Amino acid sequence: MNDIQLASPYFLTLLAAIPFLGFWFYWQRKNWKASLAMSRGSGFGKGQSRGPEFMVILRLLALCLLILAMARPQTVDVSSKIKTTRGIDIVMAIDVSASMLAKDLSPNRLEALKSVAADFISRRPNDRIGLVEYAGESYTKTPITSDKSIVLSALRDIRYSSLIEGGTAIGMGLATGVNRLKDSKADSKIIILLTDGVNNAGFIDPSTASELAIEYGIKVYTIGLGTNGTALSPYAISPDGQFQYRRMQVEIDEVLLKSIAEKTGGQYFRATDNEKLEAIYDEIDQLEKTEIEEFKYYRYDELYRPLVLIALGLFSLEMLLRLTLFKSAL
Repeated sequence: MNDIQLASPYFLTLLAAIPFLGFWFYWQRKNWKASLAMSRGSGFGKGQSRGPEFMVILRLLALCLLILAMARPQTVDVSSKIKTTRGIDIVMAIDVSASMLAKDLSPNRLEALKSVAADFISRRPNDRIGLVEYAGESYTKTPITSDKSIVLSALRDIRYSSLIEGGTAIGMGLATGVNRLKDSKADSKIIILLTDGVNNAGFIDPSTASELAIEYGIKVYTIGLGTNGTALSPYAISPDGQFQYRRMQVEIDEVLLKSIAEKTGGQYFRATDNEKLEAIYDEIDQLEKTEIEEFKYYRYDELYRPLVLIALGLFSLEMLLRLTLFKSAL
């Protein structure tokens, strides 16, 4: 059932006059004929008529209903239609080299990234998202898709693998992301490229990959992941297959990452801990918003007509009683 609202509620202030009118009629009752002559054969003597008071009540009630009708009570049925006016295609290029297992973020860089990236993906219901992994080489983990369950499942499966060639091929990771987006018809195309190292592998230069991104109108946000100074990082694998850790210097090619972002119209961010990484993805989420138009349709159902009809009925009843039953009492 729809809620009732008043289109002109200020008319309700007139109700304040009703008690004064009732009081005035009360003081005027001594001018009314208070007795109604009864038929001698009725078995009753001269009685006291309550007719004038009753008609005043009818009149005041009718006035209340007219005032309420002037306030225009109505029900409103609101329906809405949402139209996405600008879609965004996003590729997240993720470094999965061994250094991503460093423990300067909790529990390590890769797991911290997966947690924050999953939250970012869940907040983009109207966009298509794809995943690219890269280390010494790169490949597409998930093509751009609007099915977030597929993307989130693929993201959970991302882990370091010794089967992937070692190193950090930033140019390769960026180029693979560009390749996934170059044929996109979306109004906005972006790559979020994350790394914790320097470009030291691959056969595509990062500057060449940047030029390709510019050619296809792709904006690149770059993120350097790692604390300042040293971090507890893997450096060898023990005979039982477990990683051995020691403190190692964090090296991130920030000059390169800033250059990629500036050339393509994006921004560079540095994430030194879990909180800053989360804040970076929140900022990107705000910078790249899908434009959505919401159209609302209102249907009003006026309820004043029954009130007016009842008020007219009460006025008519008062007039009828005045001219018939209580004629001699007035």
